[in-house]
This record gives sequence, structure tokens and C-alpha cells, in this order.
Amino acid sequence: MRKFTFIESSLLLGLVIGFLALCLLIGYAVIVVANGPVGTPTPEPFLTLIAPPTAETLILPTDSAAPLSTPSLIPTIEFIPTPNPSFNDTPPPSGKIAFACYVNQIDQICLLNADGSGRKQLTNFKATAFYPSVSPDGQTIFFSSRESGNFEIYSIDINGDNLQQLTKNIGSLYAPELSPNGEWVVFTNNGNGLWLMKPDGKNPHALTTKDDIDPSWSPDGSMISFASSRAGARQLFVMNADGTDIRQVTNLNNMGGRNTWSPDSTKLAFYRGPQGDRNIYVINVDGTGLVKLTNGGDNLGPSWSPDGNWIAFTSFRDGNNELYIIHPDGTGLTRLTNNPVSDWQPRWGR
Repeated sequence: MRKFTFIESSLLLGLVIGFLALCLLIGYAVIVVANGPVGTPTPEPFLTLIAPPTAETLILPTDSAAPLSTPSLIPTIEFIPTPNPSFNDTPPPSGKIAFACYVNQIDQICLLNADGSGRKQLTNFKATAFYPSVSPDGQTIFFSSRESGNFEIYSIDINGDNLQQLTKNIGSLYAPELSPNGEWVVFTNNGNGLWLMKPDGKNPHALTTKDDIDPSWSPDGSMISFASSRAGARQLFVMNADGTDIRQVTNLNNMGGRNTWSPDSTKLAFYRGPQGDRNIYVINVDGTGLVKLTNGGDNLGPSWSPDGNWIAFTSFRDGNNELYIIHPDGTGLTRLTNNPVSDWQPRWGR
């Protein structure tokens, strides 16, 4: 029999060892595949979703109980002061936002820059102060408070000075807002319709007499939007600034009250949905083009930015009321406040 040389024996031994190693690798791979997950793995909770969502357009010409479709992705939350806007390559938000802030178990009026900086408390009342709005020139805040024992309308400047009580004993008054030309303040007289008065509180008088609430001036000053149950369930309406030509805009269930105009006076943003699951919507003033901007988190009280690029609103998505902003196409969701107490009812000003 032929004997193998040392070199041949070494080569043969190397081939045998290589073959055995290959068999071991194949066996390990089979075991991993057999015990691995089936299908596409779900992203970890802390992974960022890169693809931005698109706003959900709803075709609901009448009140409908049909379920709303759900966007496939949840907007990524980015934190001010380093936002990453995606709406027409706009710059970061500008102007100031007045809001109700819960301090020592009492709602007060607070103000911050629209980029989330410069937060300050304007009032230090012993009773509730809420429903703030910013004057068109950005210098004065109008709001409601029961500091005097009844809900009255007050004004204060953005530095926290020149506090004035503008009304006295004409009803329970809420949601004041100064007209674009600075001539009239419109407000809710609870149970007695919408009222007007001069910015110094003079000449208060009724504009409507139905169960109308939460009025808002169109930026061109020609119309007022409001919520009302005058036709049954609460809906949004618009009318001329003198109270004529009242028109119903929405026909939807679970409507909220607080609403806001787009700067070009063609659209309204509002909120609707059952308590705990309310969302922000945009609709044309003629009732067409309904669009849903948020999906979950319980959102309410929208306010459009003067430049038209953002909408501020309140959301419970982190466990308590915080202020967020979002682009009118549903992208760019950004949280402005991060406090253990409630921040709510934002109203945007210059």
C-alpha cells in the first residue's frame, strides 16, 4: 500500500477540518432561522420614523358615523428650539403665543415666544384666568377671569402691566378677541349669544341671541366664526361682522368650540371627537375640503400662526396638557412646552 507523505497528509487533514467547520456553520444557520421571528420585524419603540405622514383628507359631506381611516405613520415629535420645519421650507415659527397655564392650582395667563422660549406668567390672580387672545398688533392680551367673583373680560399688556377689568355684571363672559382694525372686542356672553364692545369696555351690546360661543374674527375683519347649537348639535358657523348672513360650515358629530381662521380668511381649523380622542381638522369656509391633521393624543383649541405656516394646539399625548404646533398639512409636529402642570388654550399673535 502507498504511504502518504507528510505534505499530503497535512493537506488531507486540512480538507477534513474545513468540511467539518462548514457543516457546523450550516447547522447553526438552520437553528437560527427555525427559531427566529416570522415576517418583517417591528421597529423598536425608540426608532425615529423617517418618512413624514401626509394629512388625511376626509370626504364627509354630512354627519357620518363611518370610522375614519388611520395614517400609516405617526408624526415624529421634534423639540423646540431646534425645529426642523418641512412645510414649504419655512423658517422656524415666529411671534408670541398666549395661553392658560395652571400655576398653584389656579389657571393664569402666560406668554411665550412661538419657538418655545421666553415663557413668562402675566397674571397672579386668586381665581381662574383663561381664554386669552393676542391683539392684532401683538401688544395686548384679552382674557376672561372670575377674579372679581364673576367671569369678566380683562386686558393686560405683554409685559404684564396695565391690567384692566373691562366689563362688570353683564353676564358670564368668555373668549374675547379684538377685531383686526382694533375697533371691537367680540366675546361670549354665556347663554346670551355673542357680544361686542369697544376695547376700553364701552358700549357692550349683543350681536347674536342664540347659544353661540367661541367667536373668532377673520383676518380681513369681514366675518366672525363661532360654534353654536342653534341648528341642533353643536357646529361651526360664520357670519358677516355685523351679524348678518349666518351660514353653517360643518355638519359633523362631536364638535368642539374653539376655532381659528387661516391668514387668507379661506379656511377654519377646529377640533372634534369624543372626549379623550379629539383631533384637529381644517375645512374650507364653504364647508368643503375637510382635512384631519392629528391622529390620537386628544387635541383641542387650535390657533393659526399669522404667517399661515403653523397651527398651535393643546394635546394630552404626553399625559397632561401641553402646547404643540403642526403644519397645516399635518407634518412638522413639534412640542413647545414640557411641564408637569397644564398648559392649554393657545392663541397666536405677532
